[in-house]
Amino acid sequence: MTEAWTWFSFLSLAEPDSTGVMLLVLGVLVAISAVFSRVVDRLGVPVMLLFLGVGMLAGGEGILGYPFENYGLAVRLGNVALVLILFDGGFNTSAAAIRQVLYPSVVLATAGVAATAALVAVFARFLGLSWSEATLLGAVVSSTDAAAVFAVLRGGSLHLQPKVGHTVEVESCLNDPMAIILTLTIIEAITSQKLPGWSAALSVVVQLVVGAGVGVIIGGLARKLLPKVSLGTVGLYPVLTLSVAFISFGAATLAYGSGVMAVFITGVILGNSPLPYKNGLARVHDAMAWLSQVGMFLMMGLLVFPSRLMQVAGIGLAVGLFLALVARPLSVIPLLLPFGYSIKQVAYIGWVGLRGSVPIILGTFPVLAGVPGAERVFDTVFFIVVVSSVIPGSTLRWVTRLAKLNIPERPAPQTALEIKSPHPLEGELVAFLISPAVAVCGASLRQIELPSKASGVLVIRGSHVLAARGDTVLQEGDHAYVYFRYEDRPFVELLFGRPQSV
Repeated sequence: MTEAWTWFSFLSLAEPDSTGVMLLVLGVLVAISAVFSRVVDRLGVPVMLLFLGVGMLAGGEGILGYPFENYGLAVRLGNVALVLILFDGGFNTSAAAIRQVLYPSVVLATAGVAATAALVAVFARFLGLSWSEATLLGAVVSSTDAAAVFAVLRGGSLHLQPKVGHTVEVESCLNDPMAIILTLTIIEAITSQKLPGWSAALSVVVQLVVGAGVGVIIGGLARKLLPKVSLGTVGLYPVLTLSVAFISFGAATLAYGSGVMAVFITGVILGNSPLPYKNGLARVHDAMAWLSQVGMFLMMGLLVFPSRLMQVAGIGLAVGLFLALVARPLSVIPLLLPFGYSIKQVAYIGWVGLRGSVPIILGTFPVLAGVPGAERVFDTVFFIVVVSSVIPGSTLRWVTRLAKLNIPERPAPQTALEIKSPHPLEGELVAFLISPAVAVCGASLRQIELPSKASGVLVIRGSHVLAARGDTVLQEGDHAYVYFRYEDRPFVELLFGRPQSV
C-alpha cells in the first residue's frame, strides 16, 4: 500500500471497508472526469484521454496509489458497460441510417477488421515481437471502438455528413464481434499449439448470424410487449428496457452467438419503435452509456502501471503510428470505393480509426488465459489506444473542416417540449427549425394546410414561448412543435423540413 493510500486510510480513523473505499474512489474519479470533460473537449483532446489519465493518476503508481490489478473483474464490468454503450448506440440510430450504410459497414466490420489485424501483426513481427505476440496484438487492436467513436463524435458535437457519420458509427458497433472472435481464436491456437482451420472462419459467420438473429427476435418481442406492460411508476420503464438489453446479450452468448451484435440490433429495433416515455428512456440510456464510458476508461487507467509502459513505449508508438497512418487506411480504401464513396470520404473514414476500451478489454483476455508475453501485449495495447486518441482523435475537428465533411450545426430550442404517456400514441410531437428554405417560413399557422389530425402546438422564439395560434407567423430561427400522425410525417416534413433533435 503506498504512502498516499496509507495516509488516506489513517484519516478515516479505521481500516476502510473495501466496498466503501471503492465507491468513494469511484465517485471522486467520475466527478473529476465529468467536471473537467468540457475543458478538455474545448482543447480538442478526446475526452476519453481524460478518463484514462485520471484512472492512471489514481492507480497503484499514481498520486492516490489505489491498488487495482483484478483483470477478471475488469472484463466482467467492461462487458456490462459495453452492453449499455452499444444498446444506447443502437437506440439512438435510425433504421434509415443503417439501411443507407449497412453493406459497407458490414464489409468494414469483417474483412476490414481481418485486414487490419493481419497488417498490424506483420509489422509487429518486423519490430521483433514473436508471432504469437504479434498476431495477438493485431487481433486485439483490429476494431474501432464504439465507446471512443461516440465519445468523440457525439460527445464532441461533430456534425458530419450523414453518410460518413453513419458509416463510422455503425461500423464501430458492428466490428467488435470480429475482433473478439479473432482474439479468442488466436488464444486457443497458442494454448493448444494448433493452427486454426476453416472451422474458425465458419465460427465467425455463425456467431454474427446467431447474434443478429437473437437481436431481431428479442427486439421484436420487446417491441410488441413493452407497450402492453402497465407499470406502477415511470422509473421502472428504463429498468425494463435495460433488462431487455441484458437478456439479448446473455441469450445470444448462450446460443454461441455474438452478444454485442445482438444487443446493438435490439437497441436499434426498440429505438425505432413507438415506446411509452420514449424521450425519457433515451435520456436515461444516454446517461447510463456515458457513465459506462467514464467507468470503463477509469478502470482501464487503474490497470496500467506507467513503469511497465515505458518498456514498450517504442513498440507501442511505432505500432500506433502504423495502425493510424497505414493499416487502417489500407484496410478501408479498397473496401469502400466500390460502394460509391468519394476519395475524400474514404480517406476520412480511414482516418477515424479510434481505439478505446474494447481493445483494452480484449488485451486482458490473454492475461487471464496465461498466454506467455500477455502482460507485454496488454501494455502495448494501452499505448496504442493512447496514440490512436492523440493522433486521429485530437485532429478530427481540424480534418473534418479541411475535408469539408461537416454540416452546419442546427441550434436546439432553448425550451424543450415532450409528451409523456404510458401508452403508445397514434402520433408524435416533433420540433422543426424554421429556416428560410422551408415552405412555411413567413407564413401564419392559419395559412398552413396541415393534415386533418395534425396541429401546431408551440413556437419557441429565442427565450420566448409563444402559443401556436392561427395568427402566429413562423419566422426564421423559430422552433415549431407540431403534433401529427405517423403516416402524415412525409407530408409534414415536406412543409417544415428535417426534424430537429432536442
